[in-house]
Amino acid sequence: MYVTSYYNPDGGAIALFLAFGFFAFVLAVGFYVLSAFFLMKIFDKAGVQGRWRAWVPIYNFMVFTKLGDLNPWLVLIAAAAVAVLGWIPVLGSIITLLPLIVTLAAAWRVGLKLQKDVPWVILYFFLSIVWLGINAFDSSRWNPNVAPAPWANNGFLADTTDWAGIPRQTSTGGYAPPPSDPATPYGAPPAPYGAPPAGSGPAPYTPPPAAPSTTTPPPAAPSTTPPPPADSPEPPTAPSPAATGAAPSPAATGAAPSAPDAPGMPEPPAPPEGPGSPEPPGSPEPPRT
Repeated sequence: MYVTSYYNPDGGAIALFLAFGFFAFVLAVGFYVLSAFFLMKIFDKAGVQGRWRAWVPIYNFMVFTKLGDLNPWLVLIAAAAVAVLGWIPVLGSIITLLPLIVTLAAAWRVGLKLQKDVPWVILYFFLSIVWLGINAFDSSRWNPNVAPAPWANNGFLADTTDWAGIPRQTSTGGYAPPPSDPATPYGAPPAPYGAPPAGSGPAPYTPPPAAPSTTTPPPAAPSTTPPPPADSPEPPTAPSPAATGAAPSPAATGAAPSAPDAPGMPEPPAPPEGPGSPEPPGSPEPPRT
């Protein structure tokens, strides 16, 4: 009688199963190697020190989550939840999505810092290895100055850790919930939109100081006529002739002064006597006959 045994599987099925398992193992190893290599390039852009961080399983995605402004311990919490509660029929299927949700949120924030818009998250959802490869080798530069994440003020989701060798991400501008004001009583209605808080109104208008004049008036011309002295001194009085014993001057006696004698003309000198002119000789007497 022919008996079919279900406890002795066919050797061909075992070989097929082993071949499929080996192919899956090679595929998983190749996927891990490529993803770790791409993460290493992205970490270099972000300024992470130590390339070994991209090759450590689980830890590399903790660093990736930290760069995405999420608490890196969420990766371990999600992995532990899957390991503990993943066997539950309905709840386990939902919990297995937690690691994917965490990495999707981190990929959104990392993409913004690499100049990638929100639609790039869809590519990460379907082909995460392609998303990592594009961001690893394109010409984008790391820019942490993006809008803060919506969970920036959540103590459980926001990244508050400080790990050596990993730059702390500081966002500027964008969404930031306003801090609570302890001076405002509970239940008080909020201030109307645009109304300034008490004590912070604009300062009163102060007119600007007058501009200094650039034109200098010319100096006054000096006076050519000197002012008279305040007290002119009196002329000194002439001493009396009697006191000095001198003859009174004509002005003092009231008589007109006499004209001074003209100096005499000098007499011309007498011409000098010249030598006497010789008398002409007398004519000779004629001879007597």
